Amino acid sequence: MILGRTISRDSRTSCEQPGWRRDFLRRKQNSDAPKVQELGEEADFHPEQESETQGHPESEERDISQERRRATQGVLEKLNLEQYRSRQLRLRDLQEISPESRETWAPMTLGDLPWHFLRKVMALNGTARNTRLVHGATDDQETNEEQEVHIDYNNLSLSNMDSSSSLNPLDVLCAVLLCSDSFLQQEILSRMSMCQFALPLLLPALDNPRCTLMLWTMRDIVRKWRPHSLAESRGFREESLVLTAMPTISFVRLGSCSFSKSKLLNDILSLSQQHHDFFVHRDMESGNVPREIADGLVEISWYFPGGRENLDLFPEPIAVTNLHGDIELHWLQFSFLTEVSSAVFIVTESINERQYALLSSLQGSDTKYYFIFNCKIEKPEETLGFLYKLESVLKLDKLSVLMRENTLNHAQFVEKLQFTIGSLTESSLKRTSVADTAATARELGIRVDEDSEECQSASKRAAGITAEIKDVAKYKREMLRLPEDRCKKLAKEEKELCRMQWQGDTATGFQASQQRKEWLDLQAKCELTDGMVKFITGLGKLSQVETHFFLKWMKYHLGHIAQSNLSSLQADYEEKCHARGDDPQHRAELHEPISSTSLGVEHFMRGLGQFYEAECAMMKEGKKLKTQRQLIHLPGLAADLMLEGFPLELIDGDVSNIPLQWVTDVLTQLHAKLGGRSRMVVITVLGVQSTGKSTLLNTMFGPQFAVSSGRCTRGAFMSLIKVAENFRQELGCEFILVIDTEGLKAPKLAKLEDSYRRDNELATLVIGLSDITIVNMSMENATDMKGVLQITLDTLLKMKKIKQQPNCQFVHQNVSDVSAHEQNAGDGYQLLEPLDEMNKAAACTEKGIRKTKFPGIIYNDAEKHSWYIPGLWHGVPPMAPVNMGYSESVFELKKFLFEFMRRYSSNRPLKDIPQFSEWVKSLWNAIKHSNSTFSLRNGFVAHTYNQLFAKYYEWEWDFRKEMHLWGSEQETFIQNQPQAELDHVALSRLKDETWQKLQQEERRLLDCLKKYIESGAANVLLTGKYREDFIRSTNGLTKELRRYWFRKCEEALDSQSSPERLNHQIQGMNMKTMKGKAAGLLGHCRKRNLSSERDPFQKGIRIFCEECLRPALLDYVNRMLGIKIVGNFLNSAQAIGYGNRSIFQFWLLTRLLKEMNFDGYVKYINNYQEFAKTWIWTHLLDHYKETRGVEDLERELLSTVIKKITDALENSKTQTDFLGSFFKYLQRDLVMSRDSLARMQLIITKNSNRCPSAVQVFLRALEQVFLPALEQTILSQFKDLDVESKLSSLPLKPEEEIYKRMFGCGKCCPFCKVPCEAEGTNHKIHFASVHRPQGLMKPKRVFSPCLAHGPKLDCSPCCSGWLIRDSHVHVGYRHCFCEDNNVLRCRSPADSSYKTSSYWKFVFKEFNQQFAREYGAKPADLPMDWGNITQEQALKSLEEAFKGAISLPGQNWLQAVQKKPKIFP
Repeated sequence: MILGRTISRDSRTSCEQPGWRRDFLRRKQNSDAPKVQELGEEADFHPEQESETQGHPESEERDISQERRRATQGVLEKLNLEQYRSRQLRLRDLQEISPESRETWAPMTLGDLPWHFLRKVMALNGTARNTRLVHGATDDQETNEEQEVHIDYNNLSLSNMDSSSSLNPLDVLCAVLLCSDSFLQQEILSRMSMCQFALPLLLPALDNPRCTLMLWTMRDIVRKWRPHSLAESRGFREESLVLTAMPTISFVRLGSCSFSKSKLLNDILSLSQQHHDFFVHRDMESGNVPREIADGLVEISWYFPGGRENLDLFPEPIAVTNLHGDIELHWLQFSFLTEVSSAVFIVTESINERQYALLSSLQGSDTKYYFIFNCKIEKPEETLGFLYKLESVLKLDKLSVLMRENTLNHAQFVEKLQFTIGSLTESSLKRTSVADTAATARELGIRVDEDSEECQSASKRAAGITAEIKDVAKYKREMLRLPEDRCKKLAKEEKELCRMQWQGDTATGFQASQQRKEWLDLQAKCELTDGMVKFITGLGKLSQVETHFFLKWMKYHLGHIAQSNLSSLQADYEEKCHARGDDPQHRAELHEPISSTSLGVEHFMRGLGQFYEAECAMMKEGKKLKTQRQLIHLPGLAADLMLEGFPLELIDGDVSNIPLQWVTDVLTQLHAKLGGRSRMVVITVLGVQSTGKSTLLNTMFGPQFAVSSGRCTRGAFMSLIKVAENFRQELGCEFILVIDTEGLKAPKLAKLEDSYRRDNELATLVIGLSDITIVNMSMENATDMKGVLQITLDTLLKMKKIKQQPNCQFVHQNVSDVSAHEQNAGDGYQLLEPLDEMNKAAACTEKGIRKTKFPGIIYNDAEKHSWYIPGLWHGVPPMAPVNMGYSESVFELKKFLFEFMRRYSSNRPLKDIPQFSEWVKSLWNAIKHSNSTFSLRNGFVAHTYNQLFAKYYEWEWDFRKEMHLWGSEQETFIQNQPQAELDHVALSRLKDETWQKLQQEERRLLDCLKKYIESGAANVLLTGKYREDFIRSTNGLTKELRRYWFRKCEEALDSQSSPERLNHQIQGMNMKTMKGKAAGLLGHCRKRNLSSERDPFQKGIRIFCEECLRPALLDYVNRMLGIKIVGNFLNSAQAIGYGNRSIFQFWLLTRLLKEMNFDGYVKYINNYQEFAKTWIWTHLLDHYKETRGVEDLERELLSTVIKKITDALENSKTQTDFLGSFFKYLQRDLVMSRDSLARMQLIITKNSNRCPSAVQVFLRALEQVFLPALEQTILSQFKDLDVESKLSSLPLKPEEEIYKRMFGCGKCCPFCKVPCEAEGTNHKIHFASVHRPQGLMKPKRVFSPCLAHGPKLDCSPCCSGWLIRDSHVHVGYRHCFCEDNNVLRCRSPADSSYKTSSYWKFVFKEFNQQFAREYGAKPADLPMDWGNITQEQALKSLEEAFKGAISLPGQNWLQAVQKKPKIFP
């Protein structure tokens, strides 16, 4: 009686997993079928009660319920959808632009409901399922005052509708799906999925004998999530929804229920702070309207985790199904769910004998069953009795019953259900994908929507192509098209030749001829491959519907193959990157296979275009007759696809080239198929990669541009949208041509040189072709978009055939604040202001072009043509629905565009397709011949420049380190030589050797630079002038080191000291710490049971170790430790702040801002060199005090040199002059006393008389006793020294070496004294990211006129215009200045926002009084708005100014700026 006790005493229960057999279920279905319930029975008391039954599968096969037929027909009549049963709705019908497309209207009649649902769901509007009718809401309604007079108080109600005047949303959904073709069904469910609506899994039998599994309709949906198992690695999974196996949890109702099961499911799947209605329920708008045809509908929704353990409800994805209606009335659907589910939750309020008999038929099921009871059980004794009987039948236990008790509130009950489901997911449940359920459906007699003959035939044809694909990259290369690498090369060469000809170069004729020959040779070798033949056959031999199915199946098969390849390649990439480290060259090489793994239908279509172009070229050159043409029909096929809504590629995404012949012929065929009526408005989108361009166009106009995450658009695609007949005269066109483009500044698409040119050409083409250009940007990309527009100006001015003035609509995404328009209104002007100046400058170079403002080139009204759109998602994906604000804002933009098009077409003639085609050719040829003066280099080059300099710093340190090691060897060698041998000849020889070594290392560095640049690693392919910067820096470095080491050579020879003096110096240096250690070595020897005092020979060895080896070892460690520390420090995480000079400045300024220490700012501003050195020194001390790093390095060095001594002893033992040979082996490593060596040699000789093996004894004693003891003695001495003492005494100062990296040229801005950040020491132009107000600097000379009127701080930034010595004027950012009568050129970033950096404004206003006292001046009269600047705004301003420097991969700046050191130790 476990269950009985559980129900009466404890409702907090869960369940366990049983199992089952299908044949037993089928027998039970026939014997236990309930009576059919009449339509509307118990509707008043039970709103979710089903209207009728489908009966058993066997009876359904024989006879369709006439009541069901009548109900379906009745609903279709109410919705005015009868005509669409014979001619189903298509996606093209919804895409058609009509007057209603611009209307914001609510449904007023039942006939409006299907169109309201379709328009809203296509626009991703969360109110799509709302079926409430609005009565009498017209624009010419009576005034509010008149309405008040005519209020009907007898009919006053809180709602202007009742349930009898509408339909249940699920009825509307079922009717719309019934009247839609397979492809519109797919699009509907895809959009519903984005809105996080539950999807129909089993559509009830409406006008056919069987219910339908909606498998095909879900094939388009791809979801991305992060299971908790990948949370730490930050990985994710992205798969087709129907192919993803996961636990399925089903919820069904048995009998009546007083609470909403669907609403309960919504609560289970929603976070407490972010509720969402996945399933339609009775408390939603119109959810209380009785269902007429949706009984038996099974909906499915999913939960996907985001990898956030504290937020995710479940760690892994789960599917949740919901059967609408009583399982007694829909036993077939229930049977299906018990087959495919991991667990079934049965919601009920009682169990009677008939219901018990039905449930008993599930005996042997391997599915877990749970019962959910309301707090008040009807007929509790009867229910408990049947539950007790079901305990053994369904393998129930005390956890299998959950009770909604009065002691638990709703939230607690939901939490208990979530816990129960979560426990299930952690067990070994069966996992099923939607695709897997098709077999079960067929066995149960359920129709599967993709079992149609056309669908299956197309699937087999597509599989016949894709089954051959094993290696994606190889297949693309061999089967789809011309060799990509050669195509890229030839396309690039063609553009270069065009530009040379444009510039009047007459030496290009031969090159052009050679290139044509190369093209023809390449094309002549291209024969149609087997894969392309099958693909062309699939397009040409199938019916329209079959072709559509064929392309869809190709898409699914190819997507699955590409994703499978990608998963393994990404895993391999991560593993190899981890093994090889962060070397950008290696990463670039390893990423190449991933870049090549993308595969879609567009690649096959791209191949068609290439083969077609090749055939046309062969025919033009007379190498192929017209009668031999095989591909002449392809443009017609492509035109048919465009008419069906498939996008056509305009720009080849692989080689960044337009296949003009192919595009022209397709457009010609398209024009012919349209009967010559093809006037159109061209709308294009332009923006930085991953800013939602494709999604914006799809939402606005309904095309099917690819938006799958991880597969960004390549090239440009165009889609044709039809304008309805009744709207053509008003809009002035028959079609709208929508062009989607590749994102600009894509980091993985091309190397730097190719990237900026590719973006230049794309932006120019897009704006040049369009009547309206949507410039899509996130607010953080505004600076990038300025560069996008800059690069179009010069080309547009030069285009002789430009006869249009395109309009620009600026769309700012991810802006949701209600005051966004006011706050961002200035951005448009800031964007256009510098473009005006650039446009005027460009116009000055063109004859016949008058100076004009930027809007004169691209028509734009900054006030009317700027749009602020919230982010796409309402919450955090993957469970976030589409933001309502996004949908509404996009619709407002769409309405405006239609109105703009109406006015636009009335003022100027629109192009038809032939005119557009001709314009494409003209514009593309002009682009190929143009060489624009503007480019996208500014920010991107700054980033890659810094990235390369980070690499260069590694090579520079290797250069310095190698010279330090080599120089140390030379110094040691000199100190080991007799004074007589050190003359001017030796000095000359030493300098020659030094110079040879310097040249060798310089060549090595330049080779590294050359290989790195030519490899294109990390998108770095710099032009000659940037390469010259690095070569100049290398030459300067060589000269610096030459001066340094020549001086060191001279000093070494001049001040050569005896070993005894050296010993004295070393011992004196550590006298305090070494006091009392005289007997240290002896002590260590005694620990080895050896008394060296009793044996004169061993006593001599001890003295030799003390007087000769120990000083030499101390000297070696002391000389090498500085080098080791620099290398160790720069390879540690601590080096993040020393990546380049801009990074260092950012770090210093960020830490100063964090600590807000006035004294620190004064030192930084007025004595930067001292401040920076103190910073580095303190950082070194802090780091090595916190770690055992110095001790480890000392131990490593000591171990290394002792190993050298041991090797020297071993190699010298057979030599006659034993110690002389030993000395020669080590004379470049250790400075040793010749006197000590001579005394030891004498002792060995004396002992050889009485002991022939004296040398062996000496060796054994040294290796086994004295050297280990000496090592321990020295390490013990090192341990007693503090880190500061050690670092202070090093001959090579680590802080000095690190400072050299950060010091650069040492120049400062003469106006504000900000240090130059330009890399290298020998650059021609100085650079600083942020200048500061002059008043922050201690006054030395009067520069600004305002200072002449009294001792008052000047708050003007140095970047404002003012005079210097009446000769050099600083204008904007680029200026010249005088310093010691030498003219230096100085520049700053092009973005004018830097000159008004909030950082120094904040510092000035915070410390205005302190600066005045420090400098003995009056406080500055600061602008009022400076007082509103916060510390956070100051930091953001700093990050913006340095973003090019701090965007290097793998650098955690938040962690870096929180690290020590403090500004003042």
